[in-house]
Amino acid sequence: MMSINKGKEIAGESSRPTPAGAGADQQSPPALSRYVSQKRRDWNTFGQYLKNQRPPVALSLCNDNHVLDFLRYLDQFGKTKVHLQGCMFFGQPEPPGPCTCPLKQAWGSLDALIGRLRAAYEENGGLPETNPFASGSIRVYLREVRDSQAKARGIPYKKKKKKKSPLKSNEDTSSFTVQQS
Repeated sequence: MMSINKGKEIAGESSRPTPAGAGADQQSPPALSRYVSQKRRDWNTFGQYLKNQRPPVALSLCNDNHVLDFLRYLDQFGKTKVHLQGCMFFGQPEPPGPCTCPLKQAWGSLDALIGRLRAAYEENGGLPETNPFASGSIRVYLREVRDSQAKARGIPYKKKKKKKSPLKSNEDTSSFTVQQS
């Protein structure tokens, strides 16, 4: 049977016993949230993708084209059937049979991935101004994926319009008139 102290020796920590009750919450680091764990995995996966490029790409030289290539690369692991324009099931939300159309990453998965990578980039020292995950071309690509997948499934995507509260709009116009004076 392995003692707690033996485990600490393996981990490289001191093997001195701690007084009873002292440091009980220090025995293991707090568990990471699901989001943080996924963000870390995604960041490591993207870093590995850049290293596997020929020639390897340094993170400091990464741009939006590398991110777009990464997103396209991920499609081969997708599980969402996206019907092609010539498919007899194109535009049908629940097709009655199988077809040879490709499996791709779902738009929602890509959108969440980009959000996590965008945050991870800045947490790992990248500047917001140079964040390749925040570029306009990435937003355009995601919009095109969303629209094409919605069309292929016959489900139009409609953005919900935000309702403006009357109180908010009054505040905005009053501050505008003050600035004009």
